[in-house]
Amino acid sequence: MGFSSDSVSVDAADRRLSASGRPLSKNWLAVISFIWAGQAISMFTSYAASFAAVWYVTETTGSAVLLSAMSICAYLPQGILSPYGGVIADRYNRKAVIIAADMAVGLVSLALGLFILFGNVSIAAIMVMVVVRSAGQAFHGPAMMAAMPMLVPEKHLLRINTLDMMLMSVAGIVSPALGIVLYEGIGFHAVMFFDFAGAVLACLALAKASIPSVHAEADACEKRHPLSEMKEGWDALRANRGLFLLIIMITLGMVSFGPMGSLYPLMTYDHFGGDGFMAAVAESTFAGGLFAGSLVIMAWGGGKRLALLLAVSCVLFGALAAVSGLLAPSMFWVFAILCVLMGMVCAWFNGPTVTLVQRNVSEEKMGRALGFVAAAMGLASPVGIAVGGIAAEAIGVAPFFVIDGIVCALIGVALYLPKSVRALDAPPAVDDAVAASLDESAR
Repeated sequence: MGFSSDSVSVDAADRRLSASGRPLSKNWLAVISFIWAGQAISMFTSYAASFAAVWYVTETTGSAVLLSAMSICAYLPQGILSPYGGVIADRYNRKAVIIAADMAVGLVSLALGLFILFGNVSIAAIMVMVVVRSAGQAFHGPAMMAAMPMLVPEKHLLRINTLDMMLMSVAGIVSPALGIVLYEGIGFHAVMFFDFAGAVLACLALAKASIPSVHAEADACEKRHPLSEMKEGWDALRANRGLFLLIIMITLGMVSFGPMGSLYPLMTYDHFGGDGFMAAVAESTFAGGLFAGSLVIMAWGGGKRLALLLAVSCVLFGALAAVSGLLAPSMFWVFAILCVLMGMVCAWFNGPTVTLVQRNVSEEKMGRALGFVAAAMGLASPVGIAVGGIAAEAIGVAPFFVIDGIVCALIGVALYLPKSVRALDAPPAVDDAVAASLDESAR
């Protein structure tokens, strides 16, 4: 009475199947909460350690070249290795891959902490930590993203993908303060030991979670060349024309967006005549906007038109950035408000991107497909930072914000023009046999 058989079937499917179509654990929410609690702790300690390392290099060398080299070391390994990380995520048990990546990074932090404690710290050792951390993320990221559709219902998948962005925003606000308190109060080594402890807790939180392997014939898979497996991930993306075009446009968007983050301090200092406090305000307000935007997605769920949400995010960010470049030098606090809004719309970007890949690629190839997406985004940012830095130096940071904002907005418009991209927002078809079976069992 009041419910059609179709709605009962869909509701039953929602309750009993994960987003990848596997039987869903009754306590899936508790499992996900436990996993992400561990990941949150690890993320906070990792951010604190990274900030402490940057501060050590700043304090001891004052070298802009070394700081730039650290940024490159933080991006490139992840960008280069992510496709291979996707192969590993599809070849082996994803839980084991995540734990191995977390522990590798944790052990390097432990080793660096011991070096520091015994007076053997060096810039080279810190660079090694940054490289290993980036390489670890190349394996951790695809495995974690590919595992989520196995553990949550379809209707909550975007919320879980957005959780990562929300935690990153909170970590971006809190962890620098945590890192500097430990650094100044106890010592650099304490921050590294703290990071190791965070990695151990993250691994313990994952230990009891059941994340199955996706290859039944593991022996046959191991005999294949990794490049052959990588190609399958690439082909899985190309098989869906709309998804492939979307990833291309998103990569271009990341090239356009990349310079903005690195130029926030210069915008504050050069255009608004600000000091360190004002630069910190700009960074914090953007991170606060990320958090608020993530909360919006978590509460709302993102709706059904995720490709449109991505396009709107690009357009709004570009418009807000362009307006920022048109502000008078006396209007810093208006810029701070715009930073909040830019952070909010940025939060609507990563989650929908990952979710659309998860929805349109088979689970046995998902790690490899997501590895290529992570590589594209990881390599696009340094390219954008390099090009943007040269352009901003040539024309001025405020005019660059205007031009780059317009480019970003145009990319957002172009993103949603192809019919194949708009087709990604079509509701997924429900398998009639599965729905009927679940409906019968629900009676």
